[in-house]
Amino acid sequence: MYEQIAANKRKSAVLVFFFILVVASLGLAFDYLTGWGVPGIVAAVAFALISALGSYYASDKITLAISKARPATKEEFPYLANVVEGLAIAAGVPAPRCYVIDDTAPNAFATGRDPKSSIICVTTGLLQKMDRAELEGVVAHEMSHIRNYDIRLMTLVVVMVGIIALLSDWILRSFLWGGRGRRVSKDKSGGGAALIVVGLLLALLAPIAASLIRMAISRKREFLADASSAELTRYPAGLASALRKIAADKEPLEAANKATAHLYIANPLLDHKGKLNKLFSTHPPIEERIAALEKM
Repeated sequence: MYEQIAANKRKSAVLVFFFILVVASLGLAFDYLTGWGVPGIVAAVAFALISALGSYYASDKITLAISKARPATKEEFPYLANVVEGLAIAAGVPAPRCYVIDDTAPNAFATGRDPKSSIICVTTGLLQKMDRAELEGVVAHEMSHIRNYDIRLMTLVVVMVGIIALLSDWILRSFLWGGRGRRVSKDKSGGGAALIVVGLLLALLAPIAASLIRMAISRKREFLADASSAELTRYPAGLASALRKIAADKEPLEAANKATAHLYIANPLLDHKGKLNKLFSTHPPIEERIAALEKM
């Protein structure tokens, strides 16, 4: 259990490092090819940051509205409130507010900027179809996302993706408009031409690489939340059983869409098999998650 947690934290850190490396490399290429220098990079960072912060502070309200979630009172759902409060004590975080989605498909997600403003939302199908140990496993998984500040981390990742997308777009547009940096114009050697080609290739490929790294980070955080759930409940079999039930359930989650699918404990949209699709998925395959839990 602890080895899984430590390994997933290391892998997340390595992926973030590579993300920063891609941003830095693209920033250097942007400076060389366009001549806009530091002001251009600062403008891209500021634009991406402002856009992401707006979504960050309003994300919980937007997500709940899109999902048609409603507050889960203690009177109506005492079982859920009891599980959430108990696991919040175990996790050492304030008890999140509880919401429910009236849908028979079993699923759940967490949202909120930090533990103080956190929310755990479950479907009524999850409450109906899970036993106590399975429900605790799912809630502990979502509680782990809150405790591990995964929403904040993914916001930072989205900012970096935005920076990469903007810099790449500006590099390509500067060439379409006939613009060249001063260093490019002065450099008449073959080496300068090679750097231009490398820079353009980087501008084309960096957004794809950024998306792949973003998805990889998301998958590692899911593995980390699974391991942290086992740490909180001391019973990894509970979450493993819950994941089996969720995967076997064929009822579609009507409230889910592409904007919110990445938040859920299991992707509620159609999950295509294949190695290529796995690279662009925010969730690891259920089978791999269950196998990891069974090893703990």
